[in-house]
Amino acid sequence: MRWFETLKGRLLLGSFLLLILFGIYSYFSVRFYTDQIMSEVIQSANRISDVIKSSTHYSMLQNRKDDVYEIITTLGRQPGIDGIRIYNKRGEITFSTDKSERGSVVDLKAEACYGCHNGPQPLDSVPAGSRMRIYKVADGHRIVGLINPIRNEAQCSNAGCHSHPTERTVLGVLDVRMSLDKVDTAIAESQLQMIVVAFVLFLIVGAGSYLFLSSTVLRPVKRLIDGTNAISSGDLEHEIPIRTKDEIGVLAHSFNAMTQSLQRAQKENRNWAMTLEERVREKTTELQKVHQQIMQIEKMASLGKLAATVAHEINNPLEGILTYAKLIGRRLKRVEQPSQEVLQTIEDIDLIRRETERCGTIVKNLLLFSKKQVGEFALVPVRQIIQKSEQLVKHHFQISNVQFEAILPPDEMMLLCDENQIEQAMVALFVNAVEAMPGGGKLTVEVQQGRAKSDVRILIQDSGIGIAQEDLPHVFEPFYSTKKNGQGVGLGLSVVYGILERHGGRITIQSDQGKGTTFVMEFSQTETSGTRDDLPTGSAANDSPSDSEQRKT
Repeated sequence: MRWFETLKGRLLLGSFLLLILFGIYSYFSVRFYTDQIMSEVIQSANRISDVIKSSTHYSMLQNRKDDVYEIITTLGRQPGIDGIRIYNKRGEITFSTDKSERGSVVDLKAEACYGCHNGPQPLDSVPAGSRMRIYKVADGHRIVGLINPIRNEAQCSNAGCHSHPTERTVLGVLDVRMSLDKVDTAIAESQLQMIVVAFVLFLIVGAGSYLFLSSTVLRPVKRLIDGTNAISSGDLEHEIPIRTKDEIGVLAHSFNAMTQSLQRAQKENRNWAMTLEERVREKTTELQKVHQQIMQIEKMASLGKLAATVAHEINNPLEGILTYAKLIGRRLKRVEQPSQEVLQTIEDIDLIRRETERCGTIVKNLLLFSKKQVGEFALVPVRQIIQKSEQLVKHHFQISNVQFEAILPPDEMMLLCDENQIEQAMVALFVNAVEAMPGGGKLTVEVQQGRAKSDVRILIQDSGIGIAQEDLPHVFEPFYSTKKNGQGVGLGLSVVYGILERHGGRITIQSDQGKGTTFVMEFSQTETSGTRDDLPTGSAANDSPSDSEQRKT
């Protein structure tokens, strides 16, 4: 950027123009002062010339030349007078204070005579403005000369002593020359003083203008420029100090208010960005969970169809095997004094019966797993469900040395559900927890209120061996079991998952190996589904276990 395009350059240019105007004013002031002095010098020369004429008038009429010359000589000695001379119309100097000039003839074409002799005939009357001339002499100093014509008056032309013809209007010329040395010196000193004063004033005004403009305009504008540069570079905390209440101070205040608004907007945007990222993460997690649930539901639906088909196909053969195994066992037990082979056969028949019943249990779980609807819903106290479930497996707790504890809220909480199905899920989780504590332990059931006032959360926590992290994503998959040596089929948790899903709830698991496992069942009272659907009957393999049968488990 060129200097005159900047605010500083323009302000300095404006100040410089003002100083130029001040210099022009000073120049004309000096000229006016010089003209005034020269005017006074000219007036002084006119007065001296008139004084000489007045002083010598009477002596001239009396033709007393010595008196005239003495008067002129005396006046010529006055300070500032360079010389006085009288010469006639022909240019002959009849008298001069400079004796060397007496009798000589002046050059009528010279500067001193040019005013009257610039034509073919000399002028009879010289205008007042043409009587004065300023010229330089040989030594270089200036002279102001004033010619004053000596006219042929009536007293002179009629006098008997020295009569002159009447037609001669001018008898001679009185030439008064005054030195301008002192005047020029005074003018030079005055000019120098005025120039020095003007220069000093120029410096003072220039410096004052610069300091004033710098403190009132340039520095505040520079702070504004630095502020805008800081803001453009991202420093929104930059603040301009406000030192005045003028327009620039108002602008600085507005600038600070703008930066504060930008800081608030940036903070809000940052918060929105963080909130948005958090929401995106939450939604992503929810979508992943929903996707996993959908995959689980689709997998369970496919396996449910397969399970129902397999259960119906193998139900009758299992019933036949179980019936004949019981019949053979009863016949052999009626034998008196059975041999060792008979006793061994009885043991084998009992093994066949137990394994057949185990197969029947698997078939029943398959039928439960394939069931898509629940029975009638009713508002049931949660306390009642937990107490019934505990009674069903109480003997199992005692045998396995498991301490049971129920943490219930002071207010009664109701659950809209199929009571039998929820008890079945609860019993399955209790049995699973007992199996996870082979050496005994503690099982805790805690009921909490969910996010909504009507929601219910049931936490089932054991102090067992826990589940490995790589097994956690698969525990609810059908036929996936963490039990070794074929002790489990992998349908218990799948059945629980299906019951919770058909009730519009969900089940999650938290576990650390060696620290225990916690199952969390969550029921949303506004998302219940399902209607009563009786399970098939007709055999031990596909009948839904009643309360009495479950108590015998």
